[in-house]
Amino acid sequence: MKTLIAAYSGVLRGERRAEGARSTSSNGGSALSREGSGRWGVACSVILVYIFCTDCWLISVLYFTWLVFDWNTPKKGGRRSQWVRNWAVWRYFRDYFPIQLVKTHNLLTTRNYIFGYHPHGIMGLGAFCNFSTEATEVGKKFPGIRPYVATLAGNFRIPVLREYLMTGGICPVNRDTIDYLLSKNGTGNAVIIVVGGAAESLSSMPGKNAVTLRNRKGFVKLALHHGADLVPTYSFGENEVYKQVIFQEGSWGRWVQKKFQKYIGFAPCIFHGRGLFSSDTWGLVPYSKPITTVVGEPITIPKLEHPTQQDIDLYHAMYMEALVKLFDNHKTKFGLPETEVLEVN
Repeated sequence: MKTLIAAYSGVLRGERRAEGARSTSSNGGSALSREGSGRWGVACSVILVYIFCTDCWLISVLYFTWLVFDWNTPKKGGRRSQWVRNWAVWRYFRDYFPIQLVKTHNLLTTRNYIFGYHPHGIMGLGAFCNFSTEATEVGKKFPGIRPYVATLAGNFRIPVLREYLMTGGICPVNRDTIDYLLSKNGTGNAVIIVVGGAAESLSSMPGKNAVTLRNRKGFVKLALHHGADLVPTYSFGENEVYKQVIFQEGSWGRWVQKKFQKYIGFAPCIFHGRGLFSSDTWGLVPYSKPITTVVGEPITIPKLEHPTQQDIDLYHAMYMEALVKLFDNHKTKFGLPETEVLEVN
């Protein structure tokens, strides 16, 4: 989906949940390719099965054999490819909205980081463009820092799609993976977790700035365990690119969404963007609304092998305060009135 959008923008301009995901980030994580991964997964699987039934069947056999030996690679950071991250198509993708990345403070390469990305939006397009590609020059703005966008672990069970995700530095949002990146992969690692997860996506709508954070403390516990600094990150405009049917609490629609969220790991949303050839029709192409991702000041976190609930609550409160401050300091720069308040749920 993102590749198609990127290609289309060039013309205009000239995911089952892993149990570890819940304990890691309180069901956070990015919805990158959430609805798209299903389509790609089916397409990739059909192609491989088709090849298996042709004279080229050996290709499928060799791939699946190799897949068995390579199964745990995503848990160890994957295979980042600077060539893929620098594809020109991502610059078309960036310019379509447009998307920009704003740096407010330097990050030390001697530290590891957990970026809390807010809000989720429908597809987390800002997180993808800014941290899984070099379209907004994240590598130049934060030299020596390796960003890893955490998404649903189920995406890495899909043949071929997993290879594509790993080249962008995308990893599973589960405890094993994040433990590895923050303790066995040296320093200068930045794991991006969309803390609000599926629950936050259900309230995504234009004109609304709200985050699901008050009871999301798993990422803080993880930061304390590894001594990884927390970095609040807010994307202005993330909620503007799609319109969604919002089901009220207690309605049958919200009941269905919560059941999907509980048992599968994501909540199905009824949403739409613009049509492929006209902005006056409905489709899956997102509206071309600006997305500006502001990376805030890192919060220094001590390393505590066994953090207490009091420790977790303290740094969680500090993080919430820093996020609200980040929002308030930048809201008027990106079209919001001074009276706009970030709703923290």
